Amino acid sequence: MAAILVAGTGGGLAAEPAPYAGLETRPVKALSADQIQGYFAGDGMGQALPAELNHYPGPRHVIALAERLGLSAKQLRRIRRIEGNMTKEAVSLGREIVSRERKLDRLFASGSARQETLREAVSEIARLKGELRYTHLKYHLSVKAIVTPDQVALYDRLRGYTHSGGGKSGHGGHHGR
Repeated sequence: MAAILVAGTGGGLAAEPAPYAGLETRPVKALSADQIQGYFAGDGMGQALPAELNHYPGPRHVIALAERLGLSAKQLRRIRRIEGNMTKEAVSLGREIVSRERKLDRLFASGSARQETLREAVSEIARLKGELRYTHLKYHLSVKAIVTPDQVALYDRLRGYTHSGGGKSGHGGHHGR
């Protein structure tokens, strides 16, 4: 961690942590390289945690665990289609988020940031991030409608979710096969 020097009580300079030091070299200041990569790949990046941790499996993870979950060929076909649609939508939104973050960055870098342009830029980024989150969450709903309660319970165990509270156990509300 970098430090900045500040006047200390003893008349000298003392080091104080500077948590953002080094970030000024990022191509998009508000996003790490991993975040940019995640947006470009359509990754969830925690967007669907309310679903994932409450017995609504994610399409990518279900596909990765297909054999262990005992998915039928029909289930796997349907979930692959869902995953493809999710990725297509998420990549498009992710690219737009990164583009808008770059524009926001340029407003400040150029010295042209003004309240009017700032509100519009930030609002659009927030709207896109909300749409991205909705995209990931809605596809968890779609998967839940395809898998069986036993597959959901096994999925939770395979993913290491040992909780017992926080909603239904995954044994109701869907009829998938």
